[in-house]
Amino acid sequence: MTILAKKPSTREEIAVQLPGFSKVTLIRDLNFLEKNNLLAKKGKARAVVYYSKQNLLLRKFDPQIYFAPNSILRHDIKSSFNAEIFNNYQGIFSADEETKLKSGMKNLSAQEKKLDPTIFKREIERFTVEFSWKSSRIEGNTYSLLEAEMLIKQTKQVGGHSQYEAVMILNHKKAIDFILQNRPFFQKLTRDKIIKLHGILIGDLEISTGLRQDPVAITGTNYVPPANQKAINEYLEQVVNLINETELPIAKALFAGVLIPYLQPFVDGNKRTGRTLSNAILIAFDYYPLSYRDIVESDYIKSLLLFYEQNSLFSFRKIFLSQLDFSLNNYFRTND
Repeated sequence: MTILAKKPSTREEIAVQLPGFSKVTLIRDLNFLEKNNLLAKKGKARAVVYYSKQNLLLRKFDPQIYFAPNSILRHDIKSSFNAEIFNNYQGIFSADEETKLKSGMKNLSAQEKKLDPTIFKREIERFTVEFSWKSSRIEGNTYSLLEAEMLIKQTKQVGGHSQYEAVMILNHKKAIDFILQNRPFFQKLTRDKIIKLHGILIGDLEISTGLRQDPVAITGTNYVPPANQKAINEYLEQVVNLINETELPIAKALFAGVLIPYLQPFVDGNKRTGRTLSNAILIAFDYYPLSYRDIVESDYIKSLLLFYEQNSLFSFRKIFLSQLDFSLNNYFRTND
């Protein structure tokens, strides 16, 4: 329950926030939530307080309702970086989900041994083209998939597009090439490794390298990332530690994909760094990377905005897992 997200509340305090609910209905619903392990209570009689047992990062929001014009849900947003998120990452995947994820994964190296070397190389090229295109597309790049393929395979810029767009796509290819040539490199993260990857992605784009020193604003939201380099450094170290301490590689990659954009440690290129770092982690642990080929760009952006404003991972997690399924079903396929 959102009303219990900040602090334990008495029944009277809850009732004030739910005008129109009868006392009988409120008690019934509170009992239901408690019975289903979504709510807990402490104290006795009139001193009873209720508090949420739900992981706040997994609160469900319907993006269509949340982003509807004049939505009341967007009136209560988190406008600054919430350091408390580092205390809430346990249980992002249930034990059953972890078991299914582990059993359903295919090892990239195992598929490489099964496939003809020429076919495996072509599959790597296909993934690289599709990821470089889609990741750039999310950033507003206007290249089509076929044009991106021509650019990457023939190093031939297509007319009607800027040099900036071409370099953006080719930088994604360079980043994936670096990751594949140094597969174990991202098993353990450091701040410098993230900065290095960002440097590859923004090379020759007239974007400042290294951690930013000035405030930035994000289009379409009142959320404002940390403004000074000292805070950015401290939070980035916490991001690195969280990912390194997380056991499940899929969870590591998920956290990288959402926390780098959330922190915005760089002047530009944060979302593409998050996506590419996710793939670097997956590949480092011998998992399939994600191309994001079939996502709707606006859905992806909304999932990030929901995390910025509500710290809800629900939509981003859903997109991430759907893309994992897409990769498993569409790349490096064999007959067995």
